[in-house]
Amino acid sequence: MSIRSTYFSLCSLVFVIGTALLGSAAGADDFPSHPIRLIVPYAAGGSADATARVIARQIGKMTGQTIVVENRGGSAAIVGTEVVKNADPDGYTLLLGQSGPISINPAVYRNLPYDPVKDFAPVSLTSTYPYIMVVNRSLGVKTVQEFVALAKSKPGALNYGTTGVGASNHLLTELFDLKAGIKMTHIPYRGTALAVADLVAGQVQVVFSDPISALQLVKSGTLVALAVTSKDRSPIAPEVPTIAESGYPGFDAVGWHGILAPARTPPAIVAKLNTEIVQALKNPETKSLLGSQAIQVVGSSPKEFAGYIERDLALWKDVAEQAKIEVK
Repeated sequence: MSIRSTYFSLCSLVFVIGTALLGSAAGADDFPSHPIRLIVPYAAGGSADATARVIARQIGKMTGQTIVVENRGGSAAIVGTEVVKNADPDGYTLLLGQSGPISINPAVYRNLPYDPVKDFAPVSLTSTYPYIMVVNRSLGVKTVQEFVALAKSKPGALNYGTTGVGASNHLLTELFDLKAGIKMTHIPYRGTALAVADLVAGQVQVVFSDPISALQLVKSGTLVALAVTSKDRSPIAPEVPTIAESGYPGFDAVGWHGILAPARTPPAIVAKLNTEIVQALKNPETKSLLGSQAIQVVGSSPKEFAGYIERDLALWKDVAEQAKIEVK
């Protein structure tokens, strides 16, 4: 190749790169110019759906664009998560990510159709929520210490209910078992409501439930709340101690929600989305609406969210390996 042709080839390459960068900047400047889809990988109802709709409404008010919440449930949230993985990386299709599909599924599924790190661009950790450890009053225990003592006196005799093999509260209960040095028998159900119903009926002895599903039964005296799984007490049930203060310092395992975009979404668009989302989370109405669901608002930078996911992935991978949990 001659020096002249090499020179023109380099000029062409510089022109193409420059045009692409200018296009990206221009795209960020007028973003969003049409409605955004926010995919919730669960059926309507529940904490993920509630979080998505509150945030979508606030972002819509700020940007002047409609944020369409689209429920795409199925296969342990894999279906909806894969929809976003395969979407155009232009900021107009986002995922309401959750601990289940992003940090727990990789620990228990051998062949996931997505990689939680390589296939997504973290935008912001939006919120966290604790689980609450509840037992039937007839069990005769009022504290975590009393429960552990009972479990140790009857290895394998106590049953715990979850929302399914490989579900968030399945691994959470196994984490508690590992920390407490106890062994219980797993009874999987198709949803929290069924697990809690059998807890009331005495078929299982303990459930790590989302607070909303259990607190009414606690207030009525049917169930006893032993602890919450977060490092701090929950504002919605401040009288319930944490597992950490019940004899297991450092115990902190919560569910979370966050916004993710497809990988290769331009950084300028991710930054703009982050700004809008964090501002929406600071709104007192947002905090109030999510707080009533026992969901605590966070808000983070993309880098902070990426680090949070990395730590959560490591935690649940370790639990799955120690407890030998695998979904085939």
